[in-house]
Amino acid sequence: SLCAPPEPNLSYQELKDLKKANVLHIDVRERWEIDRFGKIPESINIPLGELMEALQMDPTEFKEQYNQEKPSKSDPVVFSCLAGTRSKQALGFAMSLGFS
Repeated sequence: SLCAPPEPNLSYQELKDLKKANVLHIDVRERWEIDRFGKIPESINIPLGELMEALQMDPTEFKEQYNQEKPSKSDPVVFSCLAGTRSKQALGFAMSLGFS
C-alpha cells in the first residue's frame, strides 16, 4: 500500500527499512530543492506538478523520463517532500488514479 493506515507518516528509519524491501520512493520536491537540499539516496524525483501525468504515462515513457520502472497500481510506493504537505497531496493523486 502507499501508506500504512491510519498513520501515513514514516520516520527516517522506517523509510530506510522499507527501502530494503524494494519500496519505490518518489520525492515530490521541486528540482531546485533537490539541488539545494540534496537528493535522498535511492529515491526518484518527480515534482508534484508532474506526478499525475507521470503516473499515467506508458511504462516505456516513464522509464525513459525517470530511469525507473513505472510502479504498478499495487506496488508499494512512498512519497516524500520537505514538510509533508505535498507528499500527502501526492498520495491523494495516486489513490485517485487507482493506486492502492
